[in-house]
Amino acid sequence: MNEDLQTGIIRISDDVVATIAGLAALETPGIAGMSGGISEGLAKRLSGKNVQKGVSVEVGQLEAAIDLRVIVHYGIPIQEVCRQLQLNVRESVENMTGLNVVEVNVKVEGVAFKEDETPEEPQQRLK
Repeated sequence: MNEDLQTGIIRISDDVVATIAGLAALETPGIAGMSGGISEGLAKRLSGKNVQKGVSVEVGQLEAAIDLRVIVHYGIPIQEVCRQLQLNVRESVENMTGLNVVEVNVKVEGVAFKEDETPEEPQQRLK
């Protein structure tokens, strides 16, 4: 008898995989946040409902590929943080979904400074 007919097919949506990947990324030490991308203007820290921003995924029945756009904290070794990020995301997605993660690509789009070191926002000229 065909195994698929007995158990059915499980399909995990791209949004679910993107959410898992985004949350795993935000939990990685050294990652300040996710980047909404250059097309959205300034890179900004995103969380909660927007956790999928900065995450692109391709999900098949057995495999997934993940692209992340992140902002890292200033002063940390970027390559080390990104390697840990790749491991954390791969582990989280594989453990929660059972999918084989074939690649986790990381693009660093910004550096975050400590809040007390950031310059004040310029005042609006028009009021």
